[in-house]
Amino acid sequence: MAVKVTGRKPSFGNRRSHSLRATRHKQGLNLQVVRLEDGTRVRLTTRELKTLRKDQKTAA
Repeated sequence: MAVKVTGRKPSFGNRRSHSLRATRHKQGLNLQVVRLEDGTRVRLTTRELKTLRKDQKTAA
């Protein structure tokens, strides 16, 4: 089972029809399962993955 690292939650808003009727809507996170170097699987958002890869490039 993958572990979710961040405490981020989905954002909520309204869908608007042509007649401007509002319906509640949930926009989930883009979670990806990633295997770390020590073998553990972690669920990260794509934004976090991008940041981690960017940090690894600058460190190397």
